Amino acid sequence: MLFNTLNNNWKQVLHNEINQPYIQTLTQYLAQEEAQGKIILPPPNQRFNALNSTPLNQIKVVILGQDPYPTIGHAHGLCFSVLPEVKPLPKSLININKELLSDIGVDNSHTGYLQPWAEQGVLLLNAVLTVEAGKANAHQNRGWETFTNAVIREVNAQMEHCVFILWGAYAQKKGKLIDREKHLVIESPHPSPLSAYRGFFGSQPFSKTNQYLKQHGKPEIVWQV
Repeated sequence: MLFNTLNNNWKQVLHNEINQPYIQTLTQYLAQEEAQGKIILPPPNQRFNALNSTPLNQIKVVILGQDPYPTIGHAHGLCFSVLPEVKPLPKSLININKELLSDIGVDNSHTGYLQPWAEQGVLLLNAVLTVEAGKANAHQNRGWETFTNAVIREVNAQMEHCVFILWGAYAQKKGKLIDREKHLVIESPHPSPLSAYRGFFGSQPFSKTNQYLKQHGKPEIVWQV
């Protein structure tokens, strides 16, 4: 069962969504891909790491990514994050670290492992939760986007004063699901090498996030990892 590794907190929140027909279709698709010998990333026990690491009632920040890294040994279920031993870091992550240093003086250039962010209430959610090894975007339009839209709707509806960080046009499409009277939405170009110089650098998402959280009486995120 696809959702065996999703914790009970989120299973209860998403109970109706998990029982939708498209989920059965998605489950069958992934099973067929694996039966053909294709390697699906991340491994099953890490596919819901973003949700399992960050319970709904603890979410303060949502960072949206597109899909997992297609390189074996990189993705572990948190958008933009890689496992501690991964070197060199993916280029988007290098640029995130550059902006972090420029924005608030935090130097994370030694690692791309963002699990400590998730455990402070930063939901690091990819729109698509699986990928075929070596084939970026291979699992787009198979149903994951509908599921993660449901996650965003729940955060939007049930939480107050969260920060949604939307990097790039793909993530910004999800912006229509967010009530901007109730939450802060920070938008900028994507940190990829193709677009980082078009406005990602200098956008100061980390200081803006902490400023907003502080204004609303919430603990600031410790971005140093």
